[in-house]
Amino acid sequence: MFKKAKQNRVFQDVVEQIQNAVLSGKLKPGTKLPAERELKDMFNTSRGTLREALRVLEQKGLIEIKLGVAGGTIVKQMDADPIVESLALLIRSGGISLEHLAEFRIKIEGSIVELAAQRATPEDIQEMERLFKQAKTHLENQDWENFLKTDQTMHTYIGIMSGNPIFQFVQKSIHDNIHQYYEFYLPMNHARTLENLTDFEKLIKAMKIHDTTAAANIIRDHVERFNKKMQKKT
Repeated sequence: MFKKAKQNRVFQDVVEQIQNAVLSGKLKPGTKLPAERELKDMFNTSRGTLREALRVLEQKGLIEIKLGVAGGTIVKQMDADPIVESLALLIRSGGISLEHLAEFRIKIEGSIVELAAQRATPEDIQEMERLFKQAKTHLENQDWENFLKTDQTMHTYIGIMSGNPIFQFVQKSIHDNIHQYYEFYLPMNHARTLENLTDFEKLIKAMKIHDTTAAANIIRDHVERFNKKMQKKT
């Protein structure tokens, strides 16, 4: 499966050969790579170069290096965890401004909601209504932390409703990490929470009748309005 690495770019070639084998399906998830000594001979490279290449592949989430007698290098099931983690760190570090976050959400989330409204099934509406009732209970109990968690679940579920795994990934990545903006710029209180809940009630009504334009406009207006509040801290 592997051949001797090009000597003018040994490290990159080792990374690319193993990466291509994983991405092409030649190496399936759960497959154990040959022992380090065998790989070193296959690639005709040093142990140090091989280990560094394997560390890079592990950071990319393509393999897992297990230590011990029963250990070895195992091909991982592909997932978006490393990308999610990188985006989460970017958001949490404050590297994304309120303006950039709002602009992104207005453009992208508006489209996601439009698709979700178009494709909403009776079961989807039932789930949204369940989450709405849950959020309403948190409002009545003045439990702002759990209200925000339910709000996060609602937004994530809209990504699922879109039927597009890329949109689902984007929606979850953003809403798993933006509540710190609320905590800093606009802590929840009864009035803000009620306004948030009212917007979702309108959104669910639009989704019920598959009014894609109304649904998209509701979420865009919601994002714009709360962004202005956060900028003014009002």
